[in-house]
Amino acid sequence: MKVILKDDITDLGGCGDVVEVKDGYARNYLIPRNLAIKATKSTLKAIEEIKKQKRMRDNKRMRTMELLAQKIEKSSCTATVAVGEDDKVFGSVTTQTISELLKEKGLEIERKKILLEEPIRALGVYSIPIKLDSEVTARLKLWVVKK
Repeated sequence: MKVILKDDITDLGGCGDVVEVKDGYARNYLIPRNLAIKATKSTLKAIEEIKKQKRMRDNKRMRTMELLAQKIEKSSCTATVAVGEDDKVFGSVTTQTISELLKEKGLEIERKKILLEEPIRALGVYSIPIKLDSEVTARLKLWVVKK
């Protein structure tokens, strides 16, 4: 069955592409999830409208992510941790902790988007990258201080 994709689908194609897929895949997965429409003469004419709507959605999402990135860049968070002798930190500051600190500031960020190579186990000031979108990355200033 030939279908027109309404969104980018990995390993299948991009928005507006006309692709040939198995009938069951189209009927049971793509069409019910509004990812594709059946390719007919009238829908082939609508490809440009589908592409235009996709571009508009992407532009709106990109603007929203850029505004969120600006808010993150302007703010800084402070994580207070328990320390022992020689300022050795008990435990660590993880992506979950950083996500909760951002939530307190009114910024809802999934912990998967916080790019922390390894948990922070020392006092100091850190610049934490947060990947909001494929093209938008913000840097959060994080202060790790003792209680």
